[in-house]
Amino acid sequence: MSLTEQLVSELTLDDLEGEQRALAECLGLEAYKRLLLMYAGSTFTVRMPDKVTIPLRNKRIRSEFNGYNWGELARKYNLHEKTIRNIVSGEISRIRAEPMDGQGSFFDDE
Repeated sequence: MSLTEQLVSELTLDDLEGEQRALAECLGLEAYKRLLLMYAGSTFTVRMPDKVTIPLRNKRIRSEFNGYNWGELARKYNLHEKTIRNIVSGEISRIRAEPMDGQGSFFDDE
Protein backbone atom coordinates (compact mmCIF):
# COMPACT_ATOMS: atom_id res chain seq x y z
CA MET A 1 0.00 0.00 0.00
CA SER A 2 1.43 3.37 -1.01
CA LEU A 3 1.77 6.26 1.41
CA THR A 4 -1.09 8.07 -0.37
CA GLU A 5 -3.34 5.02 -0.01
CA GLN A 6 -2.45 4.79 3.69
CA LEU A 7 -3.25 8.44 4.28
CA VAL A 8 -6.53 8.22 2.36
CA SER A 9 -7.54 5.19 4.41
CA GLU A 10 -7.03 7.26 7.59
CA LEU A 11 -9.14 10.20 6.40
CA THR A 12 -12.16 11.21 8.48
CA LEU A 13 -14.89 13.74 7.75
CA ASP A 14 -13.18 16.10 10.17
CA ASP A 15 -10.13 16.14 7.88
CA LEU A 16 -12.22 17.44 4.96
CA GLU A 17 -13.52 20.93 4.25
CA GLY A 18 -15.97 22.62 1.93
CA GLU A 19 -16.90 20.87 -1.28
CA GLN A 20 -14.81 17.79 -0.47
CA ARG A 21 -16.57 17.34 2.87
CA ALA A 22 -19.98 17.83 1.23
CA LEU A 23 -19.09 15.23 -1.39
CA ALA A 24 -17.95 12.75 1.27
CA GLU A 25 -21.14 13.33 3.26
CA CYS A 26 -23.25 12.80 0.14
CA LEU A 27 -21.48 9.63 -1.01
CA GLY A 28 -20.42 8.25 2.34
CA LEU A 29 -16.82 8.39 3.50
CA GLU A 30 -15.79 4.97 2.17
CA ALA A 31 -17.20 5.66 -1.31
CA TYR A 32 -15.51 9.09 -1.26
CA LYS A 33 -12.18 7.44 -0.48
CA ARG A 34 -12.58 5.00 -3.40
CA LEU A 35 -13.52 7.90 -5.68
CA LEU A 36 -10.49 9.84 -4.48
CA LEU A 37 -8.09 6.99 -5.19
CA MET A 38 -9.59 6.11 -8.58
CA TYR A 39 -10.41 9.53 -10.07
CA ALA A 40 -8.39 12.19 -8.23
CA GLY A 41 -7.34 14.92 -10.64
CA SER A 42 -9.75 13.70 -13.33
CA THR A 43 -12.57 15.64 -14.86
CA PHE A 44 -15.83 13.83 -15.37
CA THR A 45 -19.49 14.66 -15.65
CA VAL A 46 -22.29 13.38 -13.50
CA ARG A 47 -25.13 13.14 -15.98
CA MET A 48 -28.56 14.59 -15.38
CA PRO A 49 -31.00 12.08 -13.85
CA ASP A 50 -33.37 12.28 -16.83
CA LYS A 51 -30.53 11.17 -19.13
CA VAL A 52 -29.31 8.32 -16.91
CA THR A 53 -32.82 6.92 -16.49
CA ILE A 54 -33.73 6.78 -20.20
CA PRO A 55 -33.22 2.98 -20.47
CA LEU A 56 -35.45 2.40 -17.43
CA ARG A 57 -38.11 4.77 -18.81
CA ASN A 58 -38.04 3.01 -22.19
CA LYS A 59 -38.34 -0.40 -20.51
CA ARG A 60 -41.44 0.81 -18.67
CA ILE A 61 -42.92 2.22 -21.86
CA ARG A 62 -42.38 -1.10 -23.67
CA SER A 63 -43.97 -3.03 -20.78
CA GLU A 64 -47.02 -0.71 -20.77
CA PHE A 65 -47.45 -0.73 -24.54
CA ASN A 66 -50.49 -2.72 -25.68
CA GLY A 67 -50.06 -2.38 -29.42
CA TYR A 68 -52.19 0.74 -29.82
CA ASN A 69 -51.68 3.18 -26.91
CA TRP A 70 -48.99 5.47 -28.36
CA GLY A 71 -50.90 8.66 -27.54
CA GLU A 72 -51.63 7.64 -23.95
CA LEU A 73 -47.96 6.78 -23.34
CA ALA A 74 -46.81 9.99 -25.02
CA ARG A 75 -48.95 12.05 -22.64
CA LYS A 76 -47.96 9.99 -19.58
CA TYR A 77 -44.22 10.28 -20.26
CA ASN A 78 -44.36 13.78 -21.80
CA LEU A 79 -42.87 12.58 -25.08
CA HIS A 80 -43.82 12.99 -28.72
CA GLU A 81 -45.89 10.13 -30.11
CA LYS A 82 -43.19 9.52 -32.73
CA THR A 83 -40.68 8.97 -29.90
CA ILE A 84 -43.01 6.39 -28.34
CA ARG A 85 -43.34 4.66 -31.73
CA ASN A 86 -39.53 4.49 -32.00
CA ILE A 87 -39.21 3.07 -28.48
CA VAL A 88 -41.83 0.35 -29.02
CA SER A 89 -41.04 -0.40 -32.68
CA GLY A 90 -39.72 -3.87 -31.87
CA GLU A 91 -42.76 -4.70 -29.76
CA ILE A 92 -45.57 -3.99 -32.23
CA SER A 93 -45.35 -7.19 -34.29
CA ARG A 94 -44.90 -9.37 -31.21
CA ILE A 95 -47.85 -7.86 -29.33
CA ARG A 96 -50.20 -7.90 -32.30
CA ALA A 97 -49.32 -11.54 -33.00
CA GLU A 98 -50.46 -12.59 -29.52
CA PRO A 99 -54.03 -13.90 -29.33
CA MET A 100 -56.61 -11.59 -27.77
CA ASP A 101 -58.18 -12.53 -24.44
CA GLY A 102 -60.50 -15.48 -25.03
CA GLN A 103 -59.27 -16.01 -28.57
CA GLY A 104 -58.20 -19.56 -29.38
CA SER A 105 -55.47 -20.54 -31.73
CA PHE A 106 -56.07 -22.22 -35.07
CA PHE A 107 -53.63 -24.84 -33.86
CA ASP A 108 -55.26 -25.58 -30.48
CA ASP A 109 -55.91 -29.28 -29.88
CA GLU A 110 -59.47 -28.73 -28.65
